[in-house]
Amino acid sequence: MSTTPTPPVTDADAAATPAPRSRGVSDRARIARKRLSNPWASGIALVLAVLWTIPTLGLLVTSFRPELEIRRSGWWTIFGDVFSGEAQFSLDNYETALFGSSTNLGSYFLNSIVITLPAVIIPITLALLAAYAFAWIEFPGRDFLFVAVFALQIIPIQITMIPLLSAYVSAGVAGTFWTVWLSHSIFALPLAIFLLHNFMKDIPASLVEAARVDGAGHVKIFFRVMLPLLVPAIAAFGIFQFLWVWNDLLVALVFTGATPDVAPLTVRVAELAGSRGGDWPVLSAGAFISMVVPLVVFLGLQRYFVRGLLAGSVKG
Repeated sequence: MSTTPTPPVTDADAAATPAPRSRGVSDRARIARKRLSNPWASGIALVLAVLWTIPTLGLLVTSFRPELEIRRSGWWTIFGDVFSGEAQFSLDNYETALFGSSTNLGSYFLNSIVITLPAVIIPITLALLAAYAFAWIEFPGRDFLFVAVFALQIIPIQITMIPLLSAYVSAGVAGTFWTVWLSHSIFALPLAIFLLHNFMKDIPASLVEAARVDGAGHVKIFFRVMLPLLVPAIAAFGIFQFLWVWNDLLVALVFTGATPDVAPLTVRVAELAGSRGGDWPVLSAGAFISMVVPLVVFLGLQRYFVRGLLAGSVKG
């Protein structure tokens, strides 16, 4: 009885063999990387970056120019003046904006810091606890409550302001920092809980089970297992919340009533734009003061921001 010899595997057969799943994933990743590194994509990104940077550069240059120079020529002429040695720069605009009796942006700047930091810390703290409960603790009605929290994201902020303001007046806290802290925390909690819950669900259950086998309770699991892994997610949402609160005008204007003791910087800059619309030197300095902190925060924490956006996006 003769046996049929097994034919050798050729290169054509190997190419026809279906690739394993991991190879397919790596191929897709390689294709995506190739498309993103395409010269056309890089060129478009560069053009967009320049277009977004030009207004900021113009504002910065204008804020350092004397009033006479601002009224006489545009900010772009400063480059020719620099080469000719005729450029003039001054800090008078910033001094007037920060410490002038009619502007006094320095105190409003401090108010913005006092408003923003608690308005970032409070929702993140509450959202972490709620997200852990929704992700890893079994209790009756958990799915219904999570869907309700998710649905709260579609409620417009504007329709909640009058009921909240009435509640603050009844409680006797209207016109204080508490109204702004609580309002920003309330508006941010649904999104914060949803995002942090999704990140927590991506953490392998084997880590939690191993911690439970070692005798860890929920408190130790939360602080020892979850928090170190959630740093990118916390940083990403923290940046979002910081930028939103710092640049907010509507919530601050409604709940502080433009009171100088508690109103943030955005409220005062908006008032200057209305009452001193022709005072370009002070307005440009005030506008740049209001945007310099968000720029520093975003540029300083952008690596955490990118890691937080990408965390949990790829599995396997």
